[in-house]
Amino acid sequence: MNEIHAPNGSDTSGNGDTVEARACIERFATAFNAEDLPGMDAELNFPHTLLSGSHRLEWFAPGQLPSDFFASLRATGWARTQTESITPVLTSTDKVHFLVDYTRRTAAGEVLNRYHNLWIVTRSAGHWGIALRSY
Repeated sequence: MNEIHAPNGSDTSGNGDTVEARACIERFATAFNAEDLPGMDAELNFPHTLLSGSHRLEWFAPGQLPSDFFASLRATGWARTQTESITPVLTSTDKVHFLVDYTRRTAAGEVLNRYHNLWIVTRSAGHWGIALRSY
């Protein structure tokens, strides 16, 4: 049975699993800003669940994001997404829950929106991937 614990503050230096899980989120963010759909998919574990309010969307395979996703996002004035913080709140051997705080910004750096989300990153068959994003 996995031991579950709440991390002590933001210090994850002694927890390799948390460091690896966080790196997955950071790679996802880099791929997002590069508008790299396959790169984003590479950081997900499937099935992948998105929760928005009471709505649930489940992706069973890569390639589910619409090909015009970034064009639609750019139409809002978006130029990049900036991660403000990634905080582990619950960890176990193969799963880490993070509070992810990020902003969507214009090319001039103006904040368009700010989001505070819960993301769950899991290790499946040795691969750390984002399994759930709750908005």
